[in-house]
Amino acid sequence: MTGEVSIATLTDSVADFIREQGLDGVSTVGQSMGGRMVLELARRGVGGDTVALDPGGFWSDRELVVFGATLRPSIALVRALRGMLPALLGSSVGRTLLLAQLSARPWALSRETVLPDVRGLADSPATGAAMDALTKGPKQQGAPAGTVPGRVTIGWGRRDLVTLPRQAARSTELFPDAVLHWFERCGHFPQWDVPHEATRLILDSTD
Repeated sequence: MTGEVSIATLTDSVADFIREQGLDGVSTVGQSMGGRMVLELARRGVGGDTVALDPGGFWSDRELVVFGATLRPSIALVRALRGMLPALLGSSVGRTLLLAQLSARPWALSRETVLPDVRGLADSPATGAAMDALTKGPKQQGAPAGTVPGRVTIGWGRRDLVTLPRQAARSTELFPDAVLHWFERCGHFPQWDVPHEATRLILDSTD
């Protein structure tokens, strides 16, 4: 994909792939920005059942400013420490310092669990553009009742410091067909903090 990176253009690419591969009606699952994208697919009538975990796009204006002001420096720090990440994430203290915004219990995670995701954040050339798409683009639009192509399930961590728990109410207002599932003792990454519960939710909510 070339040109401007936005939630719309990223979602266009996924929608095109689904059509090109003959996957009409396929279930879609995403987390964070991916969660926003699968909700946008559902809003467009693309796909089947939808599971969005801690989706972006439901910040207030003030929350969006705080999100950008806190996460951008965190990404810059991770990039600066790229060569030291294996050692830092191998320590419970290091995980707590680096991942406190993303996990409810970063000290309890293993290095093997978090290192691929953190390295991806540090290495991806599109991270900056993705952040711009989230912080400078339009907020997520909703889908009136009865217009989505399948079941919609939204999972949210009670201790999410990136997409704050109060945003869950906004998501279900905009997607009134959605079922909201709360992950207790969970931050922004259910796949880190409650992987078995997140997996079960996905399997139970999709065909």
